[in-house]
Amino acid sequence: MLKKISISNFKSLRSLDLKLSNLNILTGLNGSGKSSFIQSLLLLRQSYNIAITEKQGLILNGNIINLGKGKDVFYQYAASDEKIEFEIFDDLKKYLWQFKYEFDSNILKPLQIPDTYLHINLFNKNFQYLNTEHVSPKTLHEKNEIQVDQWDNIGNKGEYAVYYLSKYGLEKKIEFENLFHPKGKSNNLIHQTEAWLSEISPGVKLSVKEIKDIDYIKLGIQFEDMQGYSEEYQPVNVGFGITYVLPVILSVLKAKAGDILILENPESHLHPRGQSKIGSLIAYAAQNGVQIILETHSDHIINGIRVAVKNNEIDKENVKIYFFEKLIDESDVQTIAHNILIDKNGELSYYPKGFLDEWDEQLSKLI
Repeated sequence: MLKKISISNFKSLRSLDLKLSNLNILTGLNGSGKSSFIQSLLLLRQSYNIAITEKQGLILNGNIINLGKGKDVFYQYAASDEKIEFEIFDDLKKYLWQFKYEFDSNILKPLQIPDTYLHINLFNKNFQYLNTEHVSPKTLHEKNEIQVDQWDNIGNKGEYAVYYLSKYGLEKKIEFENLFHPKGKSNNLIHQTEAWLSEISPGVKLSVKEIKDIDYIKLGIQFEDMQGYSEEYQPVNVGFGITYVLPVILSVLKAKAGDILILENPESHLHPRGQSKIGSLIAYAAQNGVQIILETHSDHIINGIRVAVKNNEIDKENVKIYFFEKLIDESDVQTIAHNILIDKNGELSYYPKGFLDEWDEQLSKLI
């Protein structure tokens, strides 16, 4: 498990140190640096995936993210002879990456790379990243045996979630009892996925079928009714919420202790009640030793996690909340991250301006 991340001279992150726990919540206004923190981890992962990190450097454009050239990722107020640095601390030791700034290059040459680091969950098959742009609703879904079978991964957009369910939905069991939804027909992965989806859209049932002639997986959606279940609907006819949250729920349910899961804005397209339930589910998984880095703008996600703390469903020590903001002075502009503590009752140590205050701000204008 990652214990601490230190970043220097990357985008708005002049010098940032974050201590990590099981569940790490990144929040703050748009453009405050949350995504830059996540991107630093993704760049290291991407460079390893392309298998040329040790030889050629930090790959700025690849199969996970595309960030342009050196001038786009180097801290704008740093001197040209300074370095981009990423330092990772785990249970064993620290690992340092240093890269040379090159203005017009999309591969930054390494000045220092750790000798051994592939055991870190960021670099092996214990990794899953879901970005904000999930796959849109569609009936036919691609298969990818390398990602699903070899890497146990459902894709950066959740594009292989349906294939994963078709292959392992009945075969794999939910390992942790605290993830069992009481409405699930069994502890099979697909039944528990359906049960948690029912918190977003009541009575939902998934139909996943392989179409062998064209090598695709067909997704159909049914709803509970007075006769049992309705006819199958195409995903495009039931809205974005189910399709969007399906990869989120699946990635959490299939995660094992020691895995790292990076989630960007899982609240999109969801009703507030559904957002709160997703927050609870994320908290339950983190209590099991799954490391989760969560970027969110949702009060409801955060409050769902706070309730889980109060109900002793996750230890307060296993939750860290960081509020990101830009600090502007006469010489530079850089990101700082405030560590907001949470107590056993789910209460927070303080509330920076812009954090969980919009309801009160708007309510005061109505009174």
